[in-house]
Amino acid sequence: MTINMFNVGKILNTHGIRGEVKVLRISDFDDRFQIGSTVYLDKKDGEPLELVIDGHRIHKGYDLLQFEGYHNINDVENFKGLYLKISEEQLTELDDNEFYYHEIIGCDVHTTDNQYIGKIKEILSPGANDVWVVKQPKGKDILVPYIKEVVKSVDIEEKNVRIELMEGLLD
Repeated sequence: MTINMFNVGKILNTHGIRGEVKVLRISDFDDRFQIGSTVYLDKKDGEPLELVIDGHRIHKGYDLLQFEGYHNINDVENFKGLYLKISEEQLTELDDNEFYYHEIIGCDVHTTDNQYIGKIKEILSPGANDVWVVKQPKGKDILVPYIKEVVKSVDIEEKNVRIELMEGLLD
């Protein structure tokens, strides 16, 4: 049985000599790295390594984490470049009209008058709102701002998104 795992951070480097790692957060949840939380290190060769967070602080915009049983730089040196993941059971329940990236990526995009635009291939977070990158069957990718004036409906079960075309969106 395969367990779905989701990225929540990437270990960029070690920090100091006491086993801390510098993590680029890939999660909107501020409590994702709470002390006592479990994350999984995605080792490229085999089973993910279960880690329990026993230290967390923010330093220069990055999360610094320390794990139970890993209190020396030599213990975590080989973690550099690897991803921290959580299991599907660890996902937080979302409010209405809130979605996880993995639910949105892969959805078909149609206009409100049923014109097929393409498939969402990635999500950008440049600032005030997310931008969904839609790959058209032919031509350039389209950038769709996730705002209520444009995105009219999202059906996760059917993997379908309806948008209202704004002037200049398809140019």
